[in-house]
Amino acid sequence: MGESNAIVAQTVAVGSGRCMSIQAMQALFELKENNQLCDATIVLDDGAEIPVHRAILCACSSYFRALFTTILHSRDKNRVHLPGVTSEMLQKLLVYVYLRKLDITEENVYSLLITADYLSILGVLELCCKYLENNLSPKNCIGVLRFARNHFCRDLANSAWRYIMRNFTQISTESNEILSLSLTEIQEIINADDLNVKSEETVWETILRWIDYDTSARKKHIVALMKCIRLGLLDTQFFLERVKEHPYVSSSEESRPMIIETLKFLYDLEMITHSPNSSGSASHFLIIWSPRDGEVVTPEIARPRVPHEILFAIGGWSGGSPTNFIETYDTRADRWVKVEEVDPTGPRAYHGTAVVGFKIYVIGGFDGMDYFNSCRCLDAVAKCWKEIAPMHARRCYVSTTVLDEMIYAMGGYDGHHRQNTAEKYDHKTNQWSLIAPMNMQRSDASACTLNGKIYITGGFNGQECMHSAEVYDPEINQWSLISPMRSRRSGVSCIAYHGQQCGLEGFCITAWI
Repeated sequence: MGESNAIVAQTVAVGSGRCMSIQAMQALFELKENNQLCDATIVLDDGAEIPVHRAILCACSSYFRALFTTILHSRDKNRVHLPGVTSEMLQKLLVYVYLRKLDITEENVYSLLITADYLSILGVLELCCKYLENNLSPKNCIGVLRFARNHFCRDLANSAWRYIMRNFTQISTESNEILSLSLTEIQEIINADDLNVKSEETVWETILRWIDYDTSARKKHIVALMKCIRLGLLDTQFFLERVKEHPYVSSSEESRPMIIETLKFLYDLEMITHSPNSSGSASHFLIIWSPRDGEVVTPEIARPRVPHEILFAIGGWSGGSPTNFIETYDTRADRWVKVEEVDPTGPRAYHGTAVVGFKIYVIGGFDGMDYFNSCRCLDAVAKCWKEIAPMHARRCYVSTTVLDEMIYAMGGYDGHHRQNTAEKYDHKTNQWSLIAPMNMQRSDASACTLNGKIYITGGFNGQECMHSAEVYDPEINQWSLISPMRSRRSGVSCIAYHGQQCGLEGFCITAWI
């Protein structure tokens, strides 16, 4: 019984990774090319007649399966007319059907996708969508979005939309496609909360560019488009000189209520910003009191858009003790926001952090009494914490980095010794694994990744700050010493920047560097 089971398992393993025999399909393709053993002929509008094997087409296309297997015909359907498809296009698709090869170019991708959709060849449809997604650019993304929506390619449409949202500043100046958008289409884009613009001035300039393309037909839409701008976030001087006094606006009676509302808000904002008790920029005062006691509202004209990047500050040492306080920095609004979802297990400092996907991992650390090997995970989307597998060693002042979705924790202090051990965490299996130890014991060092390798620099070995640095190659699981830094540094920050490694600031024995 055991031997029988082993044979079955081996058979499955051999065949599990292979969908077809390349040699067999190559032979079938050659038979088709020589019109041998073919049992159907496809007739095209240009008069071309192409012999095929019905079973092969049916295996790849539900269109041909329905065509060749329907019981509505009194006899076998072995000669079919295929309207709207050229000989060149069908030949490309047949190469894919038989050989799984497809030559996709910028010139043929749209016609390939349309024909594959018409003939229900889903493999080609998927490859064309992936090609368009991988080749999105500021100049073509709007056209790709419209095409995808017209042909119900939902995933491609979503990818194109995300690209437009993230790269709108570049698109607004480089794209000519944006000029051909309808009023509804451009409103949808510039009104989106996800639109990634540092300043609303970009949106205003885009509106002007769109109207200028066909002034006589489009200038009447100025009010509808202004409603899509967060006018209250514009610089006051810019609003007064570039928006309020623009001919499109000053000549429109319908714009007056909006101008008055914005002027009132900007005046109140200036009063708050320049009051003796205030400090900072106007972006810090976007929340005002409503007439209803105790309720805080943000006016629609000043509602910030959703930031595309957020900086998290988690825990640390505050006021003489560790804290679990969390705050986030909005790079667009230039302000810090307190996060209520703190780690319920309590405070920790001198820990490491790492990000994989939308999850933030807090690794090791110290709570004022205990040195941790425990690790926590914050799901930034669900806003919930959970415990993950502990490390093999206790580590505070630990150095962490991420390479190929693996989290690496190196060195650190366990309350007794500085360490040279290192380990990596696989979030898919929730498991830590030891890797080769470093050449030096070090805590409070800094690590980063560059060109598929991990670099760690500086730190403290228990007696002195260090200037040594080493590199880890995950392919051979080996650390190698590299040239030391010019200065000894502990608490150093290390980043990869434009293909080079940089060490910033740090602490030496007697002074800050």
